Amino acid sequence: MELFDSHAHYNDEKFNEDKEEVLKQVYNASSVKKLVCAGYNLASSKKAVEIANTHDFVYATCGISPNDISDIEENMSQNLELQLNQIEALAKNKKVVAIGEIGLDYYWNKENKENQKIVFKKQIELANKLNLPIVIHTRDAIFDTLEILKTNPVTNKGVFHCCPLNLDLIKEGLKLGFYISFAGPITFKNSKNAVDAINAVPLDKILIETDSPYLAPEPKRGTRNDSSNIIYIAEKIAMVKGLSVEEIAKITYKNAETILGTGPIACF
Repeated sequence: MELFDSHAHYNDEKFNEDKEEVLKQVYNASSVKKLVCAGYNLASSKKAVEIANTHDFVYATCGISPNDISDIEENMSQNLELQLNQIEALAKNKKVVAIGEIGLDYYWNKENKENQKIVFKKQIELANKLNLPIVIHTRDAIFDTLEILKTNPVTNKGVFHCCPLNLDLIKEGLKLGFYISFAGPITFKNSKNAVDAINAVPLDKILIETDSPYLAPEPKRGTRNDSSNIIYIAEKIAMVKGLSVEEIAKITYKNAETILGTGPIACF
């Protein structure tokens, strides 16, 4: 069985002390054979590319998340252009598979909604220029996220990462041609809509991820997450869909390769 963790953050400071050890263990001692290290600002995007370039089974995304635009807002036009030029240069690396994570977050940031929209739209333009899919972060901003995607079509579509368990979002996201990625929250005991959300996604549009080091699934909730825990997410989807874990692993692996354009790799 082979598993594909479509979204993790080994560029996060929580892995500073033992990143190499964790990655070796993930590859050699679990079924994870591919994973994506996702950028969320310029510095983390650079680090994601560095990690991908030195590990055959790791890929990267580059982008500026809605929670990481504060350092460019003072002189928005100039600073955004400078950072996007650098993101574009990074994204031309052969290990970069998408522009992301990008999107809108009104949970953590309510005061700069218009600036979030500008940065989101500009990065959709960049993705289209580079012919790459996007990886979307959306929280408490479903209407505006969908509105931007409808009015700013994404050529190569992309993924709703750690997708909120909102049936309207999932339904509309699928209509627009996007993939839906589930993470640890579908395993949480207090997750009310997990079963309905999983059932709403057809097998050819479903991905799995850990969002490591965050959102560790049950029974590891509350600990530092890593890609080896993706098995619990696959097990939950398998149970809901009435399929074996091996079948879900194969389906989600193929889906991730399809949308992210990854190919055969060498060993660690």
